[in-house]
Amino acid sequence: MDTKEALVDYLAGQRRVLLQKLDGLSERDLRMPRTPTGTNLIGIVKHCANVEYGYFGPTFGREIEDPSGLVSDEVWEADPQADWYATEDETSADVVALYRRVQAFCDETITALSLDAPGRVPWWGAGGDVTLGHVLIHVIQDLARHAGHADILREGIDGSVGFMSTGDNLPEIDYPAYVARLTALAERS
Repeated sequence: MDTKEALVDYLAGQRRVLLQKLDGLSERDLRMPRTPTGTNLIGIVKHCANVEYGYFGPTFGREIEDPSGLVSDEVWEADPQADWYATEDETSADVVALYRRVQAFCDETITALSLDAPGRVPWWGAGGDVTLGHVLIHVIQDLARHAGHADILREGIDGSVGFMSTGDNLPEIDYPAYVARLTALAERS
């Protein structure tokens, strides 16, 4: 596997993990803010769709044919959190469909360009000159971070944890006892 294939594989893996965290949850559970800053599962997916589009679209001079569902600059200026939640008119299924459509668009960019193809990230200012390789690494890192957020949020909803499926990479231990042990250690500190 060459470097580009490996990067594409890691990108696809992070996308899969993120979307897997939505499986089986109600619309309410997907939308419900889970942190003091309002982070919610479907909002993470909508944010990632907008991130991927920005980095693999305009950065390389490409525009998606149907931008519906993406947060425009005007909407973002009025609400800088607009890409972090589904609006009343959007269902979670709509956001997932948007993300899949954006993924296909981004994959076209990745397929068409070499790793050293130049691009420009306008919101990075003077340091905005990039290559496709640089952007792939940046987006993989960003998606991994957000997939981790989604993993923690999902655990808080129904205890579901694991890399690709529930419990697939966790030891079989008494977790309440483990948490109690860690709590006791923390309290003695």
